[in-house]
Order: sequence, then structure tokens, then C-alpha cells
Amino acid sequence: MNKYFLAAMLPALLPGAATLQAHNNNTPIAATIPTDTIQADTTAISSEHNLTGVTVTRRKMGITRMSGAIGGNIINQDELFKAACCNLGESFTTNPSVDVNYSDAATGARQIKLLGLNGSYVQMLTENLPNFRGSAAPYSLGYVPGTWMKSIQVSKGAASVKNGYEGITGQINVEYLKPEDETGGTVNLYTDTDGKFEANAEGNIHLSKKLMTNVLGHFENRGGAHDMNKDGFQDMPNTRQYNFQNRWLYKDDRYIMHAGLGIINEDRRSGQTLSHLSDDMKTKMAGEPLYRIGISTDRYEGYMKHAFILDPAHGTNIAWMTSADMQLMDAGYGKKHYTVNEKNVYSSLMFEHNFTPEHNLSVGVSFVHDYLSENLNTQTIDDLDKENVVGGYAQYTYNLHNRVIAMAGVRVDHSNLWGTFVTPRFHLKWQATDWLGLRLSAGKGYRTPHPLAEYNYLLASSRAFNVGKLQQESAWNFGFIANWNIPLFGETLLLNTEYYYTRFQNQTTVDFDSDPHAVTIASNDGQNYSHVFQIDATYPIFKGMTLTAAYRRNYVRETYGTVRMEKPLQSRYKGLLTASYKTPLGLWQVDVTGQLNGGGRMPKPYTLADGSQSWNERFKAYPQLNVQVTRWFRHFSIYAGGENLTNYKQKNPVIDAMNPWGTQFDTNMVYGPIHGAMGYVGIRVNLGNRLK
Repeated sequence: MNKYFLAAMLPALLPGAATLQAHNNNTPIAATIPTDTIQADTTAISSEHNLTGVTVTRRKMGITRMSGAIGGNIINQDELFKAACCNLGESFTTNPSVDVNYSDAATGARQIKLLGLNGSYVQMLTENLPNFRGSAAPYSLGYVPGTWMKSIQVSKGAASVKNGYEGITGQINVEYLKPEDETGGTVNLYTDTDGKFEANAEGNIHLSKKLMTNVLGHFENRGGAHDMNKDGFQDMPNTRQYNFQNRWLYKDDRYIMHAGLGIINEDRRSGQTLSHLSDDMKTKMAGEPLYRIGISTDRYEGYMKHAFILDPAHGTNIAWMTSADMQLMDAGYGKKHYTVNEKNVYSSLMFEHNFTPEHNLSVGVSFVHDYLSENLNTQTIDDLDKENVVGGYAQYTYNLHNRVIAMAGVRVDHSNLWGTFVTPRFHLKWQATDWLGLRLSAGKGYRTPHPLAEYNYLLASSRAFNVGKLQQESAWNFGFIANWNIPLFGETLLLNTEYYYTRFQNQTTVDFDSDPHAVTIASNDGQNYSHVFQIDATYPIFKGMTLTAAYRRNYVRETYGTVRMEKPLQSRYKGLLTASYKTPLGLWQVDVTGQLNGGGRMPKPYTLADGSQSWNERFKAYPQLNVQVTRWFRHFSIYAGGENLTNYKQKNPVIDAMNPWGTQFDTNMVYGPIHGAMGYVGIRVNLGNRLK
């Protein structure tokens, strides 16, 4: 692949990706620059130009900053290997910006929280294509196996208009292992003390210089009755998942094509278990049916990306990207039965041109189709079952030697539900000095709520499920970032400070406060908002040893009924300290992560029959500790570790667990871990010539 082709095709295929500039004969080449510092002994270079020895003098950073105008981080495999990282939901253990919490205490649903707000305001992308919408959202963090991921790009605040009008608080883009990577493959086996077994395999085949493919396979199974607090209710579901993808690449000098297919089959089972109850309690419950939860999911995905290089010298190209997916879910929550058949289609046609090295223009049109066919046996829920959105965008970027980068974009979209709406966004980066960089961002975002699909796990509770008349959500987001590279004792201290403010014009809120026996999902224009401040620092304290410390403060207010209150079930602050050490020969690696999650507000409690409160009005701060040790060999590595070694567990995460058919049964009051310490062990094996 020549340098002009690479420079031209990257912006089209990876419109949100961060790239750096290399130069050859004064011609800019878009390429990824490693952060390692490598010294090669030139006397060891033979006449065939083969290196007989290379000395790595500095470890590659696992988390790096995005280099463009948009603020955020790139998490690479070095960082992902620091923890068990069985799936996307477990990939942010060492990341100070992203929280992943259980949504309830019964189904295993998890959600991302970014900038103090729920994951529904984060646009999820895979290979820069929107993905995991609607009914896929509650369980999608388990749909991406950790070993499949090459990197994760986390951008905060309003993102580029290229990817659409969503992403109010940011984007999370997953880059899978590529067909063009080294031939060969890997196998990963994992098991833990919670009864989970996992097997992953992936491999690449280069059929020719132009045609390549890779195959990704995943199987997981969690069995046993998990009831660590012995309340008669499973702490986590038994889950069996089969996951498969086949991805293809074809390329020549003027054309490149990516395409792939994927399929997921998953079965979740949870609910009451009598294995840990006393004989007296079993006798008391005799004759009552067990409360069971069962969720069966089949998901199908497909995508294509085409890039046509018109003028390599000016990066002129046309790209067409399209994806489609279908999700079938059949869920039972006690006597409630919910089914959904969801179909999503996305298509985008883009044109890019570099007038000069400083001036870039990108324009395009897009189409989004969302269709949901839903049924709930206990009541009728009015949902927005079909939406078609046609839109277009224009984005201009000015880049002055990477010192000043200004990116301004606007898109106009028309929805059959909401009419026409405009999305403006602006980003500015100023590299004031070699040691100080500043970023500003401002932009608007929109999204269409689908309450039953996105929050169906709330049906596990006895609370009544109420949905009001919904409107399109909209919000403004403003951000400021200051990055410092401070020389200190012969090394560089990486210091980052940031502040983000999100102001909603209309928000769909989940209200547990207005009625203790109901959950109400409704739109309100109560001017809800969030303020988030974060500071983090990374420093190599000695050779092979790197420390990262971070602190984040959330100030989030939402309106429930007519009262504006602190958002419940969310920690007010988070402290993070990670230490990573790798021995000089790279044979052993030790990674330790400690977290302190600040206390917060619980929804309004109510009085039980005995006169006591259902729960405390606030929850206290709690610590967590994760440790992993890895032994590296030439063609494989063995890792072992533990999670939540402080053994902190939320007391009584299931309210009135012994009476699930009663009016006080509640699985939604979850703010922290629902199971205690866990140990695990695994092995990664490289096959063929593949290198990690």
C-alpha cells in the first residue's frame, strides 16, 4: 500500500479516528506513530537490512491522548491486557473517565456512565459505524469479547457530525482485530471462581496481497447458583453465549473494501434459588412458585465499507458505509413476558478533499432506519416503533502544523417523527507550547428514546412500569481540556484537567422517587444538567513502573415530577490509582488498580410494615481493588488475578427477596457491586506468526 493511498483512504474509512503525521520527502503521510522510544544498534544491521537486535527503552503507554481537535483517549491492547477484560463492559477498569455499573440486581444488565450521565447519551460505534441501539443497549457490553478488540477510542463531549446527531456526552468506538493484521491467530481460555468459563479464538488468512479475511469466535458459559448474600435470589444470571464474526478486506491502489457478518446467540437465566436457604425458609416457601427470569437473544449483523480514491495527492475520495442488524429478544420476568423484534439500518455517503495541507472539507449524506415490534403481556406501552431519518452534513477542518486545529461542522436531519432539526458542533485545539495543549468544544445532540427496549430490565421489579408521552431528547454540551507534558526528573509527567457541562433542553428521565411502587419514564423540560470535573496524572516513577492517579467529581441534577434533585444511584466522585510494573526482560507484569467510589443519593425510601425504612436515604463511599499478574512466554502468556478484593458487596441489593410476588419486591436499587471477591486464571496462546 503506497503512502498516498494510505493518506487518502484513512479519513474516509475512519472518519472519527485520531491520526498523526509522518513526513517523507516533505510529503505528509497519515500514519499511526508508536509512542515507544526504540534504539537500534546500526552496527547490527546486515547488508540485507535485517535487524539482529532491538532494545526497547520505554514501555508503550496503554492509554494515549487523541491527537486531533476532539478530546479523548485511545485504549490499546497493552491496557486491555492489564485486567481480565472478558468483554467491552470490563475494559474500563483502569480508565478514570468511564464507569460501568450493573443496572439491576437480577438480569446482569450493565450500563456505561460518561460525564455523569447514562450510557444512552454515549454513541456506541464499532469500526466507526453506529451499533447496539435500542433493545441491544442493556446487554451490549457483553456482546464484544475482550480478545477481539484492537483498541477502544473514547471521545468526550460533542463529537464529529460525520457519525450523526447522537452522542450527547461522547462516543465509544471499538476497533476489532483487522484482516490485514499479521497472519496466524490466537486462542484464549479463561475461568473464574464465579463459575464462568470462556473460550476465544481468532485467526487471519491472507488469500493474496489484495484479499484478506479473519474469523473471530467466542463461547462463554456461567453456571451454578450464585447467592453470596444468601437471600434466596441469584446475584448474577447463568449465561451461555455463542458469538461469531467473519470479516473481509479487499484493497488495491484506488479502491478498498471492508465487509463482515456477525451472529450472537445468548441465553440468560436468573431468579430465585433455594440452595442457600435454611430448611425453615424452604418450608415457609413451599407451595409458592419460584420467581424466574429468562432472556433469550438472537442478534445478526452485517456491514460494508467502500472507499474510492480519486486524487491521492489531495486525499480526494468518496466513501460509502452501510450496516444493518436485527435483534430478537424473548424475555420473561416472573409473570411478565416481553418480546421485541428490532431492525436497524445505517448508510452514509461521504466525500473528502484536502485543498491544501491546512484546509480539509468533508461533506456527506446519511440515512437511519429504526424499527421495533414490541409486546408486553401485562400492559400496553405506547412506543415509537418506526423512525426514518435522512440528513446531510458539512465539516471544515483547519490544521496549522498541528499547532492549531479548528473543526466546525453542521448537519441537518429530517425525521418522520420529529421533523427537521439542526446539529452544530465546533472543536478547537491550540498546542500553545510543547508542554501545554488546550481544547475547547461545543455542540448539540439529539436522540429518540425507546423506553421499553432500553429499560426492559426494570420489569424484573414489582414496580409498575409507567411511560408518559415522550419527546425527542436534546442537549448542549460544552467542554474544556488542558493537557500538560511536564519534564520531571528525566521523565515526563502527563497531566490532564478537564471540565464538561451538559444542559438538556428535553430529557427522558427514569423516576423512582415520585412513587415508591412504580417507575415512571417521561420527558421533561426541567432544564436538567450535569457538571463534571476531572484531573488525572501519569508518571513512570522508575524503569518498568508507571503510576496513574485520577479524581473525578460529578454534579448531576434531574427533575422528578416537579422537583429537581441529585441524580440517584450514582457516586458523587471517583478516585483511581493504578500501578503497572513490567520486569526488565518483559517476562513478568503486575497490574494493580484501586478505586474509591464516592457516596450518593438513593431514591426516596418508604416505610415497611414493621415501621423500618426500605433502605437508607444515602449510600456511603466504597473501595474496590483489582490485581493481575501475567507471565509472558515466547508464544503464550498466563495470567491470574482477582477483582473486588476488598470484598465490598451492597447489602440487600434485592428488596424483599423472599417475597418476589409481593408489592415491595425491587431489584433496581443497585449502586455498587452485588457480588464479592472473585479470582480468575487464563492463558493466551499465539498461533502461527501472529504477534501481540
